Amino acid sequence: MTDHQEFTVKKILSILEDQPTGTGIPLGVSNRHIHLTGESMEILFGKGYELTKAKDLGQPGQYAAKETVCIAGRKGSFSSVRVLGPVRKQNQVEISRTDAFSLGVNPPVRLSGDLSGTADICVIGPKGMMVMKESVIVAKPHIHMSPADALYYHVNDGDTVSVEIPGERSYTMYGVVIRVTGQSALEFHIDTDEANAAGAPSGATVQIIK
Repeated sequence: MTDHQEFTVKKILSILEDQPTGTGIPLGVSNRHIHLTGESMEILFGKGYELTKAKDLGQPGQYAAKETVCIAGRKGSFSSVRVLGPVRKQNQVEISRTDAFSLGVNPPVRLSGDLSGTADICVIGPKGMMVMKESVIVAKPHIHMSPADALYYHVNDGDTVSVEIPGERSYTMYGVVIRVTGQSALEFHIDTDEANAAGAPSGATVQIIK
């Protein structure tokens, strides 16, 4: 074995030893929320307005802001929809299928950022309002993980896996997408409909089913 091969093997073993064993993947349940561009921030909240952090989220650098907006569709509306920071390059509204029925919109199930052909929504802020074109999705269930996590779980970015959702009515979810980046923390994301269907307890963890 060459020195380079020995170094590579030691590095892989070190990564594997650093991973938790049997503790499961933290479950993160997403309520309806919105991501805004800098331009939309100024329309809704006023020129030069900046978000105020309320609390950090599970993914590094992401946070729930104190600011909220109202979103409205053809049938109904929701007030106090949380803005998540920091600002993004695209506006994006993430809702559950139940929310979609209440609003009267028909968003597709998509991964974050895949917005072509998605639903429109009216968004009202304290200083203005706007119709956001192609901005509304029902988020596809996914697992965020780092390259080290991906190595541990023997998966790659874009793979799909099955996950057991714990709770009083536990069930198996198929087609869960793996999302690997160097800035990701290990976390499984589903929406309130999906969590409530199982009665998933707060602080639950999940396991990937091979």
